[in-house]
Amino acid sequence: PISMNVEASFTHTQASQPGGAARWFAPNDTPALDQTSLYYAGRIEPHTGAFIELLYDGVARQLQPGNIDIRHARDFTLFGIDAVGGITLNNAPTVQDLWNSTPVWGFPYNHSPVAPTPAQAVLSDGGLSQRVVGLGLYAMWNEILYTELTAYRGVGRDVLNATGVVPVSGAPGIDGFTPYWRVAIQKDLQRHFFQIGTYGLNANIFPGGNQTAGTADTYTDMAADASYQFIINPKNVTSDMLSAHAVLVHENQSLGASSRLLGTNGSNTLDTFRADASYSFGATVTPTLQYFRTSGSADAVQFNTATGRPNSSGVVAEVAYVPWGKPDSPIQFLNLRFAVQYVAYTEFDGTSHAASANNTLYLSLWGALHF
Repeated sequence: PISMNVEASFTHTQASQPGGAARWFAPNDTPALDQTSLYYAGRIEPHTGAFIELLYDGVARQLQPGNIDIRHARDFTLFGIDAVGGITLNNAPTVQDLWNSTPVWGFPYNHSPVAPTPAQAVLSDGGLSQRVVGLGLYAMWNEILYTELTAYRGVGRDVLNATGVVPVSGAPGIDGFTPYWRVAIQKDLQRHFFQIGTYGLNANIFPGGNQTAGTADTYTDMAADASYQFIINPKNVTSDMLSAHAVLVHENQSLGASSRLLGTNGSNTLDTFRADASYSFGATVTPTLQYFRTSGSADAVQFNTATGRPNSSGVVAEVAYVPWGKPDSPIQFLNLRFAVQYVAYTEFDGTSHAASANNTLYLSLWGALHF
């Protein structure tokens, strides 16, 4: 149950970044140790298991907790049909999810930590990861219907400061409980697999941690997602495989605090859409193509862009090569993943002018070692 991984990379952006991504990085053509992680993933007792990550961020040069999901599971029957369900304790909404259409496990599975990225994202796209702790109930009925309800609570600033998860000064504060819900339907037809679902959350946030407005901003995310997989030969674990995923998230922002303190609009909307498709040749070479777009209402203060709009869009193209990922691999304890990834922007932070200056070539080596 013990394993570790190391991610190293080289990043080239179409235009250099003045000052670099951090004070110890060059403006361009940047090698980096992205991160090193140590994992425990396995049984604690017969009905309880855990996925626990401790990572070293090679860009921020900080040791901090990563994704954590501890869960208890039991078999039971409902309406005379088999089901499994239990309790999940985790620190990132969607880390407990079963599909690759949701944020924590969605494509791209790794990306450049030193390249410029759009300024805006919906809250459920990692905005609460490692800043909350949640306790929830989940169940899968008849291997078809999955449901979950989890309540998250913000981690105290002293803990965030001690663990280095976020810069605490000026960081948003989370007020009270944040409910997260998930419903999904799946169907496995051996060669074909289908899944469609929805998830969402409702969070109250103090902008910059400032509570003097007497109220918090409210962010409500509502998402629809889908997955599809086609396996050429289901009896062969190294069969060629087509996979596709899509997610659409709509976020309503009720900015009672920010409008008083900062002069933002009283409310905004933000929408995100992503869709990707990949084809794996013999569990060895996998090209993937993704389209992404974020758009929303105009608010120069809230979104901090030249046009006042948060709009960004583009495509991600990647080819990954895994030489030893098969059961008959001559090296069983080590897995390597080489990838070439290119991100091309058609719009960046509200404008298409010079958006391509942020285009990024990312070469990565990802090594996983298990004990």
